Amino acid sequence: MLVDSPPETCAQAAPAPPTRRAARAFGLLLSVALLVLVALASIAIGAKALPLDQVWHGLFHDSGSYGDVVVDERLARTVLGLLAGAALGLSGAVLQALTRNPLADPGLLGINAGASAAVVTATTCFGVTSLSGYVWFAFAGAAAVGALVWFLGGSRGATPVRLALAGTAISAALYGYLQAMMILDDAVLGKMRFWTVGSLSSASNATTLQVLPFLAVGTVLALVLARPLNAVEMGDDTARALGADLDRTRALAMLAAVLLAGAATAACGPIVFVGLMVPHAVRSFTGPDLRWILPYAMVLSPVLLLGADVAGRVVARPAELQVGIVTALVGGPVFIFLVRRRRTAQL
Repeated sequence: MLVDSPPETCAQAAPAPPTRRAARAFGLLLSVALLVLVALASIAIGAKALPLDQVWHGLFHDSGSYGDVVVDERLARTVLGLLAGAALGLSGAVLQALTRNPLADPGLLGINAGASAAVVTATTCFGVTSLSGYVWFAFAGAAAVGALVWFLGGSRGATPVRLALAGTAISAALYGYLQAMMILDDAVLGKMRFWTVGSLSSASNATTLQVLPFLAVGTVLALVLARPLNAVEMGDDTARALGADLDRTRALAMLAAVLLAGAATAACGPIVFVGLMVPHAVRSFTGPDLRWILPYAMVLSPVLLLGADVAGRVVARPAELQVGIVTALVGGPVFIFLVRRRRTAQL
């Protein structure tokens, strides 16, 4: 085991009523079905209209025709959207549990800012212009900032408040650096304007393969941490009384969040609201148990991301509206509605 599993509390030991468990399981199956439908729509619908028979032909044949090439591009885009969406949802849920803040997301701990600053540095100082080139800089920047936040947050004495304060301070400084570099260099501004808003338009099989190992490790680590993080959510004193190793759990949770959010940001740019809204929304249905929140977030976050991507292709035809813009425009009002109309789930 990677972490010490704490003894179950009375609430944990008592199983949920059969109807509640059945409702959660049925809801998860419906979420998977919705994800399949959205993924199919992502392949079938684009800024350039293609008949369904050409889409079908492009999926199973590769004749090199225009339609087949377009379908291949959409397929790569859909796969990256599935992976990045799941990663953002999982990282958001882990960070909300780690900081005991239901409004936390990867941006809170500076992960997005670290990736963005690293890409600007790579573009300005090293002349890196291709996605396959600066994806490694983005991931390294996210990892470096995650480690710095953990160090400044108290390392072995880290607390949710210290981590949040350290992440906010570092994010502010890095975004100041980012804006300064983009204002001073018009070439950097031109190269970065699509990446900084978040986009799936540059998806490729090569990019997906580059980030896939980090996403796989982060996903496994996040799912394994579900029970220990349930104890951490109860407060430090309660978690210690239950036998949880707080320092180890927090360190591994930070590592999982950095791997997931860093890899997703490196491949797609800093996409907002996905890691914040989906875990927060599903908590009102699943309750505070991360053993249910994490699978739901892993399935529904790609639904939001791919749905926003499809909407961005349709509303601006024949051009495209970047997915990061759509998630911000749609996510803001929806999130406000959820907060105002529903009882906010507390951690």
